[in-house]
Order: sequence, then structure tokens, then C-alpha cells
Amino acid sequence: MIYQWYPGHMTKARRMMQENIKLIDLIIELVDARIPMSSRNPDIDELGKNKTRMLLLNKADLADERQTDAWVDFFQAQGYFVMKINSKKSGGVRSIQNEIQKACSEKMERDRKRGIQNRPVRAMVAGIPNVGKSTFINTVAGKACTKTGNKPGVTKGKQWIRLNKTVELLDTPGILWPKFEDQKVGLRLALIGSIRDEIMNIEELALELAAFLMDVYPGILAEKYGIHEKKDSYACLKEFAECRKCLLKGNEPDLRKASVLFLDDFRNGRIGSVTLETVKEYEND
Repeated sequence: MIYQWYPGHMTKARRMMQENIKLIDLIIELVDARIPMSSRNPDIDELGKNKTRMLLLNKADLADERQTDAWVDFFQAQGYFVMKINSKKSGGVRSIQNEIQKACSEKMERDRKRGIQNRPVRAMVAGIPNVGKSTFINTVAGKACTKTGNKPGVTKGKQWIRLNKTVELLDTPGILWPKFEDQKVGLRLALIGSIRDEIMNIEELALELAAFLMDVYPGILAEKYGIHEKKDSYACLKEFAECRKCLLKGNEPDLRKASVLFLDDFRNGRIGSVTLETVKEYEND
């Protein structure tokens, strides 16, 4: 299966970001902690040249904590301000304002020396679809400023949100990039729901996920569902269908329905804390 999705509105969104970048002091890029590198849009690096960069590993509650800590170290070594967060919970997210001030301290000092006072830091919030940008903004602002949804493509245009006298955020639509050079990246994006399920072969996605879990997290399916993991991924998906009572006439497993439920369990952390890629894959790049 070819993993690709780049609807027309993403071209428009990229152009809008390019037009607004001159107004920005800081780019806050949200990535999914389960695929920190695969969920980074290379276009944002191009747009953000010479800008201070902050990287937020969102949905850290769904990811393997040891792997997330390794990713934090990896990105910090590259000069990013990095935090791991769960954008649905206000505790850690509220502290982001202090981190924004720290990231922009040099810029604020330059303004002070030039006699510019009380000018708020302007930060662009960017990232791929369904990574949690709007939820993050609503949480850090303490109110519903933007529309949210557990599917890609909810945010359609730009929106400025004033957090307080010192910080303003620019919300932007989630954008992918026109072509994935590595189809493993496309697969990982599809697994977390950043590519619309409607254009995917959902059963093939579920089989890929089952095979990965049995290989990298052995025992996790047996513990959660009582599945015999010594079988192949197809047999595991059939067992999952029977476990979740996804049956057709004659007690035949309904693999499509089972696949939807299996992916939903993974995406919402019900299977367990799972990371789909490791730092080791990228250390020699």
C-alpha cells in the first residue's frame, strides 16, 4: 500500500505560514511522541530558518516513556527547546509559558536595549494533522479558542490567540508534505491517524500494527487480549475479532470492524504505552 495524502488545502496552508513567518519570534512544533521523527514536517524546517525553535512531544502519555526520554535528549542535542507533554492535561502544559519566555529571552533582551517594551512574544504553533495543536492551544489558554477533533483536517485557517500580555500564539492548519521519501514514515503516520482512514486499507494497517507489536513489544497482545502471539499477524487479528465479538453470519470474523477497533485501541492508549520508532534509527543520519 502507498501511504500518501496531500489535499489542496495543505498547499494553501503552507503558503499562509510562509507569509506569516516574518511576524514570528518562535516556532512551536508539536510532534507525536510515538513517532517523534516521522511526525516532523521537513517543510517546517525550511520555513523556520533563523527562528528560535521549540519542539513539544505531545501525547507522551501514550508513548513508551524510556523511548520518549531518549528522544528528548536527541532533539536537545540538536539545539531545540524540548518538552514532553499531554496537551489534554493542563498541569504540564501551563508551564510552557515559562519555557516560551526562556526560549525568547535573548530576543526580549534585544528589544529592551532598543527601547521596545511590552511587545508580546509571537509564536507560531505548527505540526502535522491530528497531532493535537488545537487541544494544546485550548489547554494552555485555559479556554476553548479553537475547534478540535480526533481526526486530521479540523483546523482550516490561521487564528491568533492572546494568552496574556507577554505571549501570542498563531494557530495554523496541520500540513503534511507532498511526498514521503520513506514509506515507513507514511505507514507510521497512517497508524496514528494523521492520514485519513477513508483512503487507507484499514485491514492492512491493522496487520502491520499487529506484526510490529508482536516483534517489538512481545507479550503485550497476549496480556491485553489473550492472543496467542506465536501465530502470524492475520491469525492474531482473527483472534482479536473473536475477543471483541466482531463476527459475521456463521461466526466468521469481521476483520474490517476488528481492524477499526484494534487501531482505535492503539491510538487511544488502551493497548499500552507504545512507541513506533527509536532514536537508534536516526543516530547515524
